[in-house]
Amino acid sequence: MPRIAGIDVPDKKKVYYALQYIHGVGEKFAAEILAKAGVDPNTRAFEVDEEALARINSIIDTDYLVEGALRRQVQQNIQRLKDIKSYRGDRHRKGLPVRGQRTQSNARTRKGRKKTVAGKKGVKAK
Repeated sequence: MPRIAGIDVPDKKKVYYALQYIHGVGEKFAAEILAKAGVDPNTRAFEVDEEALARINSIIDTDYLVEGALRRQVQQNIQRLKDIKSYRGDRHRKGLPVRGQRTQSNARTRKGRKKTVAGKKGVKAK
């Protein structure tokens, strides 16, 4: 497996798709990186020579925020929102959707599994 930006990427995949296994590199950045490095996107990752790998690594290190540094920056941004007590920070703190999605139905990804509340519906009196 070739190591790109400190990450083992799958060697049987095309290098264009293998780059996308790096956190912070999507379709657009993978295409940009390969164009700058002068590598054909259709070559398999194990076929890329050491010189091209070095070029790809140097481009990623200098121009892009990936992996640990990106995760750290995202966490710092969320922490900043919490510290200034913004609405979005409050939603992060409560574990609710941040970007205006509805919560009466759905929103299970952010809210987690359903928590049954005893006696919520109540017994109808006759």
